Amino acid sequence: MEPRPPRLSRTTISEVMMPHMANQLGNVHGGVILGMLDRVGAVSAIRHAQRICVTASVDRVDFREPIHLGELVTMYASVNYAHRTSIEVGVRVEAEDLLTGVKRHTNSCYLTFVALDERGRPAPVPPVVPETAEERRRYQAAEARRAQRMAGLPRPRESP
Repeated sequence: MEPRPPRLSRTTISEVMMPHMANQLGNVHGGVILGMLDRVGAVSAIRHAQRICVTASVDRVDFREPIHLGELVTMYASVNYAHRTSIEVGVRVEAEDLLTGVKRHTNSCYLTFVALDERGRPAPVPPVVPETAEERRRYQAAEARRAQRMAGLPRPRESP
């Protein structure tokens, strides 16, 4: 398989947070954000693998700050690493007050996806070929996280 650079998998989604997305405190419900994280991550993984991918795991998600109704939530996703049939995608979440233009980094996480063949079985994926120093750093960090997952060790914290 031909290696693919992260730039081919980059995906951005944005959505204005509406009243039906609110929790009891009047902020955006965490489940809304988790759903968006999964969707943007899946698109990035599918772009890389060029086949259907399903969610295998979501690393720890910390809600650093509440997201308010009326804010524009933008998620930036990119493939960091691929191994045989799995792909790690990093996602950064920002909330923007559309009236002031102020943006806040509210969440980050890593998701792991598995590519599937036509029978629904794990399928090989292309390797990632980092092109920039930042992509190489993310690749190496993802490789270390995978090794820790495989060894059953706690995962280190790092922002995508």
